[in-house]
Amino acid sequence: MSAGQGSSGNVLAAICSFFIPGLGQLVQGRLLIAIVMFVLAGILWIVWLGWIIHLWSILDAAMFKPRG
Repeated sequence: MSAGQGSSGNVLAAICSFFIPGLGQLVQGRLLIAIVMFVLAGILWIVWLGWIIHLWSILDAAMFKPRG
């Protein structure tokens, strides 16, 4: 879907992660990191630190460079 950093696929993934942490990674086909980000954000939002994981999720989706 995405051709690298700055591609429209990464922008879409970052927007998805803005609304739900890990959703952008899921859109990119990275299931494991999507689950990790979603679970960490959910756990940390309980103690008001979930925004850190939420921001990390958005930046990770936007800056992802596929291998190959």
